[in-house]
Amino acid sequence: MSETETAHPKDSFLVWLVTNPVTTWWIRTFSARIDPWLYRATNGRFHSMGTGSESMVTVTTTGRKSGRPRAVHLACVHHEGDILLVASAMGQEKHPGWRYNLEAHPECEVQTLGESYRARARVLSDAEKDEVWDLMRGQIPMIYVYETRTDRNIRVFRLSRFEG
Repeated sequence: MSETETAHPKDSFLVWLVTNPVTTWWIRTFSARIDPWLYRATNGRFHSMGTGSESMVTVTTTGRKSGRPRAVHLACVHHEGDILLVASAMGQEKHPGWRYNLEAHPECEVQTLGESYRARARVLSDAEKDEVWDLMRGQIPMIYVYETRTDRNIRVFRLSRFEG
């Protein structure tokens, strides 16, 4: 690579590590089950792959069919006082289950690093998504890889605090 060229974020070691088949399997099989519990139990200080950070969140939704609490641990972007979530499902062809839960029941519980609160979710329009997509790619560079794995429109949700 010449001095004037820069590496594309999708070419970084971290992106490769998180998006390779073995790690993807690990995250879907183990981390997805342990992380919501571990993150809440430690007030956001730890998850299965290390220490907590501002870029991770556990969201507890209401199951659209069961009506039972469903927790998921996700990467997030803090933007204008809200949290943005990308419904990438790591690039799978199917949308993640939490997306349908938030659409059916937009009120949820959010656990961030050191704080838990109620929020209301709203799916962004395509125009709104376009406004924040580059920001999200910059903070969650795995999105570059997830986009290549699927043709579906990956949705973005905005979670806003509310007292309820």
